Amino acid sequence: MDNGRRNLLGEFLRARREATSPAQVGFLHAPSCRTPGLRREEVAMLAGVSASYYIRLEQGRERNPSAQVLGALARVLCLEPDTAAHLYSLAHPGVRPRAEIGAVDRVSPSLLRLMRLCPDTPAMVIGRRLDVLAVNPMIEALYEGVTHFDNCLRMIYLNPRAADFYPDWEKTARSKTAQLRSAVAADPDDPYLHGLVEELTVHSEEFRHIWARHEVHTCGDEAKEVRHPTLGDLTLSWEVLSASGTGQRFVVFTAEPESDSDRALRELAATVAQRAVTETVRPPARL
Repeated sequence: MDNGRRNLLGEFLRARREATSPAQVGFLHAPSCRTPGLRREEVAMLAGVSASYYIRLEQGRERNPSAQVLGALARVLCLEPDTAAHLYSLAHPGVRPRAEIGAVDRVSPSLLRLMRLCPDTPAMVIGRRLDVLAVNPMIEALYEGVTHFDNCLRMIYLNPRAADFYPDWEKTARSKTAQLRSAVAADPDDPYLHGLVEELTVHSEEFRHIWARHEVHTCGDEAKEVRHPTLGDLTLSWEVLSASGTGQRFVVFTAEPESDSDRALRELAATVAQRAVTETVRPPARL
């Protein structure tokens, strides 16, 4: 009977993945010739889990996905609250769904339209809980190899390569943790935020230490330093626009004109454009 339940979960995930279009999750570069729906690797990246872990879920070989993983999958697969609760019941029969599973942020259509206007600039949409809701190809390339990409805090504290990707890791961690404090203060009854704090507290000593500082501020324009595996160190400006009434933010990275970082972004844009051409002309991969 356990195997049957796990297979039902896998069948549900596969069906919902195939019914979710790339545009729904902010993948604006998908070629028309690809197979319908999302690829397993794309779901895994947006949910902040490894591709192998997600494949095990679809195949019924993973028995106990956490509430955070289920919440991330519900968001990536654009599930309505009732459908998200059904996902939880398939994973944990007989257990009452936690409230955060159905609390799914929908990406603002206006922010997605705005992101379409920035094909050569890294851009993404961040939700009020610091979830990464949508990305463009430049962000995918900039954050290549980064795990736990579903949420800014999980990316910083749970990604084993975070200290390499962020040259000034502590500055980045303190800034994002202070933003999390602000988010919790703005919505103190949100169980999703409390679940995120609990997860980070359990799994990261660094988070426990920085969280105890009680630093608070909101997201603003700031400089960001990142270390790309092939382009090296980049210094980028983090420009933020807010969508009225949604709590969502459109974030775009720019570099000082004619600087080394500017030249690196242009090189990255050329690489992304070549990948898009390759995706268009080659036969679509079957999953």
